[in-house]
Amino acid sequence: MTDKSKRFPLPLSSVVDKKSSNGRATRSVATPQTATRNAALENSRPITPSKTTAGASASSHFEPAAKAVERSSMISDAVRKAMVDRIAMLGVRDAKVLAAMAAVPRHLFVEPALASQAYIDAALPIGHHQTISQPFIVAHMIALLRDNQQGGVLNRVLEIGTGCGYQAAVLSLLAKEVYSIERIKALHELAKNNLRPLRIANIRLQYGDGMLGLPQVAPFDGIILAAAGLEVPQALLDQMTIGGRLVAPVGSHHQVLQLIQRVGEFDWTSTTLEDCRFVPLRAGTA
Repeated sequence: MTDKSKRFPLPLSSVVDKKSSNGRATRSVATPQTATRNAALENSRPITPSKTTAGASASSHFEPAAKAVERSSMISDAVRKAMVDRIAMLGVRDAKVLAAMAAVPRHLFVEPALASQAYIDAALPIGHHQTISQPFIVAHMIALLRDNQQGGVLNRVLEIGTGCGYQAAVLSLLAKEVYSIERIKALHELAKNNLRPLRIANIRLQYGDGMLGLPQVAPFDGIILAAAGLEVPQALLDQMTIGGRLVAPVGSHHQVLQLIQRVGEFDWTSTTLEDCRFVPLRAGTA
């Protein structure tokens, strides 16, 4: 397979469906992208979706290449740097997280009409009653995942709630493998279209019920939820590695950010952090 024939992001089937000569499924290892390469891609070429059948139904979310270039030029590096400086002032000190936030073009993940607001510290609508999380909370939650006993190393991360794909793109610069589940089909397709031009090889997207996780590729040493449930599903706790971390909003009317660490085969510890506000976590697909 040549680079031209590859589809990005890679589907989950590229990991779990490949067969070896003995008939058993084998697991491939994705190559992580670097912040430098993503920034270079953003600055050096127009953002145009690949002409593939996958995700074609969501092509209306993408604008023509000329408009994408014009839209991108409206957002200066200085504006993105100001966003990162603000995140640092709010308490995120992890230099690698800040570098990833500086590298990923957030304005490409929101509707054109909202591009001028892409770098303010606010959640923005992405359709279907869902939002792209505010930049600080994205950086804060990922920094919590990285503050682990492995010195910040994240081998395999699971994201529940792909949304428009922005947080997955940031995670791709900080983890070797990123798996992301979205329950709303239209948003799953939108994320594929948003991420495909960046050609990030270590993200795999799955349409399905995020409350079930992905046991076929577990365990994960980091799990991050972009929606709030009344409690963290046991299925997700069971898919953590020992020593792994899970960061999730928990609650209904009053939500708090919760950090869970797996300390043994049947033991987890939980720390309640600050108040937060997320869309609700729901079962099933839509």
